Amino acid sequence: MDRVSSFDEPLLKLLGGATAKVMAEHLDLHTVGDLLYHYPRRYEERGKLTALADLPLDEHVTVVAQVADARILMFNNGRGKRLEVTLTDGSGRLQLVFFGHGVHKPHKELLPGRQAMFAGKVSVFNRKMQLAHPTYQLLDATDADEATEAVDAFAGRLLPIYPACKQLDSWRIAKAVDAVLPSAQDAVDPLPASLREGRGFTPLPEALLKVHRPQTKADVEDARARLKWDEAFVLQVALARRRYADTQLPAAARRPVADGLLDAFDAKLPFTLTEGQEKVSKEIFDDLATEHPMHRLLQGEVGSGKTMVALRAMLTVVDAGGQAAMLAPTEVLAQQHHRSITEMMGELAEGGMLGGSDRGTKVVLLTGSMGMAARRQALLDLVTGEAGIVIGTHALIEDKVQFHDLGLVVVDEQHRFGVEQRDALRSKGKQPPHLLVMTATPIPRTVAMTVFGDLETSVLDQLPAGRSPIASHVVPAKDKPHFLSRAWERVREEVENGHQAYVVCPRIGDDADEAEGKGGRKTKAKKQAAGEDPEKRPPLAVLEIADELRKGALAGLGVEVLHGRMHPDDKDDVMRRFAAGDVDVLVATTVIEVGVNVPNATAMVIMDADRFGVSQLHQLRGRVGRGSAPGLCLLVSEAHEASPARARLSAVAATLDGFELSRIDLEQRREGDVLGQAQSGVRSSLRMLTVIDDEEVIAAAREEAVAVVAADPELEHLPELRTVLAALLDKDREEYLDKG
Repeated sequence: MDRVSSFDEPLLKLLGGATAKVMAEHLDLHTVGDLLYHYPRRYEERGKLTALADLPLDEHVTVVAQVADARILMFNNGRGKRLEVTLTDGSGRLQLVFFGHGVHKPHKELLPGRQAMFAGKVSVFNRKMQLAHPTYQLLDATDADEATEAVDAFAGRLLPIYPACKQLDSWRIAKAVDAVLPSAQDAVDPLPASLREGRGFTPLPEALLKVHRPQTKADVEDARARLKWDEAFVLQVALARRRYADTQLPAAARRPVADGLLDAFDAKLPFTLTEGQEKVSKEIFDDLATEHPMHRLLQGEVGSGKTMVALRAMLTVVDAGGQAAMLAPTEVLAQQHHRSITEMMGELAEGGMLGGSDRGTKVVLLTGSMGMAARRQALLDLVTGEAGIVIGTHALIEDKVQFHDLGLVVVDEQHRFGVEQRDALRSKGKQPPHLLVMTATPIPRTVAMTVFGDLETSVLDQLPAGRSPIASHVVPAKDKPHFLSRAWERVREEVENGHQAYVVCPRIGDDADEAEGKGGRKTKAKKQAAGEDPEKRPPLAVLEIADELRKGALAGLGVEVLHGRMHPDDKDDVMRRFAAGDVDVLVATTVIEVGVNVPNATAMVIMDADRFGVSQLHQLRGRVGRGSAPGLCLLVSEAHEASPARARLSAVAATLDGFELSRIDLEQRREGDVLGQAQSGVRSSLRMLTVIDDEEVIAAAREEAVAVVAADPELEHLPELRTVLAALLDKDREEYLDKG
């Protein structure tokens, strides 16, 4: 059998239909290679008991523990039988429960003093942790053949504990792995020989054997070091090739022009740029001046002045005879950007109009909900070149939109484009336009290197002068209801001092909300079936909270609502009146998370704050304290004081450093969530590498990958690396690299 095909062998051939079906449906494992790359999550030492005290609720776990006692209880007037078994280890106790006919076998086998592996889902009953009807395998019995076999198999070794599912226990996965382990010899090694030898790595077949069947802890370390490197290196080669391909594309160089629009704009700025803005602008200007397309990610805290940097880049392109397009994820945001950019530019945004500057250009807005006449005019201004700058939503990518000479695309809020959209935009330029992607979500360096690895990165980490500090506090609404009353008093005080406030809720609260199940109401039975706490109420809703506030705590104040399902004109009207100071309190969903700029808003109350992620809370909080008055952010939660949710909120309250918070976020949520659904390609290719802990590995792999691609862009001399890359970049993962 050749080296690749044994890895491609379907599991069905080796394991039999039932097991293969469960592996495919529940663990996404289809081939021998998939199973060999399904690594143990951790290892248990035989004789060393797991810490029962640390078991996570609602998760499928495997524990090795000892039976302390077992007793049969009768219920239902003697008609029903229940076996309760108590397990123990040094750290805690865990109850097992078996019902009905299922009690006979465990009652005979699970005798006090016996040690076994147990697998099941952890739940709480009568305030005690329990596993109901767990599967188990005895580790120290001598009477049953299978148990003896288990002892022989595991004696003196580390027990691999695999990521499992309800239908398939860890030890059954271990048996399946035994069946495919001989194929590890056929593994295609992606590392160039010089790199492998230079870094002293274990050969790949040996690493696979060691990770699945280690004799010692040193074996595990050896295998992990090697397998992490493979993942980091292959991914970084894919990204380095993408960057290399981009440098081969032609683009029109857009160099600054003396005494042009940019100089006129800079001259009328009422403040000086921060050192960070100057530095990042220089990086961008250097990129724009080259004859291949810029691909740059601009990271900056909320309020660090990213829009200013992007605008100066757009003005440079206009000076050089090109056009610039700015894409926003929502209409509200596109309108907001259009408003703030025309305000910043003043008469320079009225090129060709009466009273406009002779050095000016036209700045147009293009969104899906515009009236026909306005839309027709905007399209005309773009095709003739009359408009140097256009701001819009994805409507900009439609076929009908034609540019005179598109030179730069600015994408707001890391909604990176898929290859289709990038191509659609590229085709609108005479040559591929330069690309600047902006995000206000601080991304740890390793994630930036992994997820945005095909973009060069610039970071704005200074806040401009004049930004005020924001005080943040957790309001424990359940334990201390008077704290919530005080929160509403604080909002009233801010309004009485001439300021405004936001109240943010996780849900809208209209019928569509319920129907779509976006946090909508479920029956108790449905909640139980979904494994949720039936007593947990639905998230608080904008429409309900606004109603309560108008009648109660904020009666007499101007309270308005804003959410994503309002008509665009209504949304715009509310935002305009809020920005003008005609609305005191805006009760909104997270539509205000990005781009909304109202310097007079000083207070924010986030309801059910524990239902938002750390980075999202930080984003929301950045909407206040944008003027000269200090900001206040109150995180209202009913979460228990000792819960992880409360710990998250305390972390947000304790620091304003977005990079620190994004690190906490990553540690708590596991990078899978942070990399997001769109990056499933990264998730599926990163099994051993953790983006948060392996910064050094990723950085070193990136360096090696860049050198390899520079020397051999087509990887002609590295056929094994090409083979592995082709397997990694199947359709889904290719899309990850394109869309990110």
